[in-house]
Amino acid sequence: MEENALKKLYIEELRDIYDAEKQLIKALPKMAHAATSDELRTGFEEHLEQTKGHAQRLEQIFDALAEKPTGKKCKGMQGLVSEGSEMIDEDLENEVKDAGLISAAQRVEHYEIAAYGTVRTYATILGEQDAVALLEKTLAEEKETDQKLTELAEGINAQAAGSESEDTAADHPDSNRKARAARAR
Repeated sequence: MEENALKKLYIEELRDIYDAEKQLIKALPKMAHAATSDELRTGFEEHLEQTKGHAQRLEQIFDALAEKPTGKKCKGMQGLVSEGSEMIDEDLENEVKDAGLISAAQRVEHYEIAAYGTVRTYATILGEQDAVALLEKTLAEEKETDQKLTELAEGINAQAAGSESEDTAADHPDSNRKARAARAR
C-alpha cells in the first residue's frame, strides 16, 4: 500500500474515532445517571472528562494534518451506545443494572483500545511522531479505564449474584431446602 493511501485511511480512521468520542461525550452522563453504585457513577463522570480530553487530542492531530475532524459516523460506537441505552432502560435490580452498565462500558473500552492501537500504528508508519505520543497517551488511559471497570465489576458482579440468589430464594422457599439436601448428598 502506498503511503498516500495509508494516510487517507489513517485520516478516515481518526475521523471515525473522533465521532466515537463525541458519541461517548453524550452517552456517559446518561450512564452515570443510571448507575446506582457511587463508585461506578464517579468512574463514569471521571471518564467523561477524560473523553473530552481525548477529543481535544484528536483535534490537535487534525490541526497538525490540516484536516477537519468531522465527516464520518462511527457506526460501531453507535451500536455500542445503543446497547448501553437498552441496558439503562432495562428493569433490573440495582446491582444487576450496574453489572450490565459495566459490561456495556467495557465493550466500549475494548473498541476504543483496538481503534487507538490501530491509528497509533498508522501514525508510527507515517512518521507522525507528535500524533503517536498523543495517541499512546489516550490508549494508555483507555486501558486504565478498562482495568478500573474490571476491578469495579469484581465487587458489583458478586453483589449482583447475591441479590439474584436472594431474590430467587425469596421467590422459591423450597430452594434453600433443595440446596441443603443437594449438599448433604
